[in-house]
Amino acid sequence: MKQYVIDELRPEDHEKIKAWLDGNLEHSPVGDLYWLPIDGELLSEVQQDHAECAPHVFALELSPGRLSCELLVRTRKRVTCHCIGYATDRQFLWLVRRMDALFEAAGVLS
Repeated sequence: MKQYVIDELRPEDHEKIKAWLDGNLEHSPVGDLYWLPIDGELLSEVQQDHAECAPHVFALELSPGRLSCELLVRTRKRVTCHCIGYATDRQFLWLVRRMDALFEAAGVLS
């Protein structure tokens, strides 16, 4: 699985990020997994055509010392569909910028 990983998080930063994620994103019932919806204008043509699969999301997993962001754009409604696929360049850049903004909003210094 391709991922964007931010590691070597200090314990106090882990807690700040967890608090932000808990307050702002949907939490999966499985582990410390969160769903980050992707802005609609960033969806590929296939993803836009699959309104029934919306929302399209990135999965974020917070564990002690690291935040892992899957680079797979998935749908919460189906396990398999041809609208599920790896992030485009635009989606990847958006994700990186969102993670920077998340760290800033959570009060974590880069």
